[in-house]
Amino acid sequence: MLVGRISERNELMKAYHSEYSEFVAVTGRRRVGKTFLIRETFGYKFAFQHSGLANQKTKEQLKEFRLSLLKSGMKKCRVPTDWFDAFFLLSEFLDSKRKGKKVVFIDELPWMDAARSNFVSALEHFWNNYASARKDILLIICGSATSWIINNVFRNHGGLHNRATYRIHLQPFTLNECEQYAKNRHLKMSRFELLETYMVMGGVPFYWSLLEQGKSAAQNIDNLIFSPTGKLHYEYQELYDSLFKNPEPYLNVVSALGTKKMGLTREELIKEGHITNNGQLTKVLLDLEACGFIRKYSYKGIKRSNAIFQLIDNYTLFYYQFLHDAPATDEAFWSISTNTPVRNTWEGLAFERVCFEHIRQIKQALGISGVSTHVYSWQVLKDPVYGAGAQVDMVIDRSDQVTNLCEMKFSTKEYAIDSEDDADLRHKRGRFSVSQKTHKSLHLTMITPFGIKPNIYQHSVQSVITLEHLFKE
Repeated sequence: MLVGRISERNELMKAYHSEYSEFVAVTGRRRVGKTFLIRETFGYKFAFQHSGLANQKTKEQLKEFRLSLLKSGMKKCRVPTDWFDAFFLLSEFLDSKRKGKKVVFIDELPWMDAARSNFVSALEHFWNNYASARKDILLIICGSATSWIINNVFRNHGGLHNRATYRIHLQPFTLNECEQYAKNRHLKMSRFELLETYMVMGGVPFYWSLLEQGKSAAQNIDNLIFSPTGKLHYEYQELYDSLFKNPEPYLNVVSALGTKKMGLTREELIKEGHITNNGQLTKVLLDLEACGFIRKYSYKGIKRSNAIFQLIDNYTLFYYQFLHDAPATDEAFWSISTNTPVRNTWEGLAFERVCFEHIRQIKQALGISGVSTHVYSWQVLKDPVYGAGAQVDMVIDRSDQVTNLCEMKFSTKEYAIDSEDDADLRHKRGRFSVSQKTHKSLHLTMITPFGIKPNIYQHSVQSVITLEHLFKE
């Protein structure tokens, strides 16, 4: 059953009912549900459906394309000589179909572009000289290698320039959508368990589909990730291998960012990661950002050229914390690690990431959904005049003359603000005010699963956001 994806389904159906031929590109990270969305929307019925082969040369790709034509109903079909010939055969097949919109779905399209194959030129020719000249073709392309589609379709300077009439980027599930999905699969999970699971694997639907009924969140995580036979035990390498033809430079960047909470500037990345500063690094950073693995941010006081790159993929960060350098050997590692220092530290950082993935829900809770904002992390070093350094987990700089300084605290119960917290919050507000030279009102916001415990320090913060708010649609 398809959960959520209402706006994406509406876009697909809008393209289907258009009076003209339309070219739809669906992108998103691996395992996010692109193929499932398209198949469910069209009831698994296509005039033609094909999926590229991973790590295969053009000869094998063309053989598979022929088989897809035969499976789709073509009576006789030879093996195409090249991609121009393949798309010519497809156009002949579509000509034989009855009147009405013909949906052509090509999945994992980037894999079809083998070296020296002229695939992109052939696709350009098919769209410009055949499909767009008609009114009855809906071409849907899809692929986990989002960067390939961006570079070869969206940023194409040739015949495909501005040809994609619909661009649909599929985001991971929110906490709310994960809760809906868990209910549909009859997984009896509390919201706290859902949160813990989300902190490990994010909102990637395929990962959630692997959860088993009757097991706790910790048991599922052990079985899927820490067991040598777990279905996600080797996901890290497979993830990047499937997205990039040459994954090594991407893994180098991810490795450098893997243990840096706030992220690194480009210069810091080059220095700490021992990465060569060239055009390839620019492409790698753009590709990782397009695929949703990193985010780029800046704030007042730092130059645009010194923007910060931060790793944000939940599974990748979990892997780096617990499996990369010192892999856990106990298959029940997660179940027995509760309340250990390394687990507690990770939980705090992972909860911060979940909050960043739910900015919309946080703004809704603050009553500022319609207010323009700039959201970022902030830090300042120790100063001889102003004292100790400070950092703010999340700054929501608003256009209505207010800035929310958000403090995230992961807790299994109501969080009690004590005198030390109170002094720390006041110090952060003071350092931020001076550093950013702001005249806006500074509101302290606490984000914690179960709210704050009433005491004499509770009024240190102006607003509190809980799990109830994060689970909103």
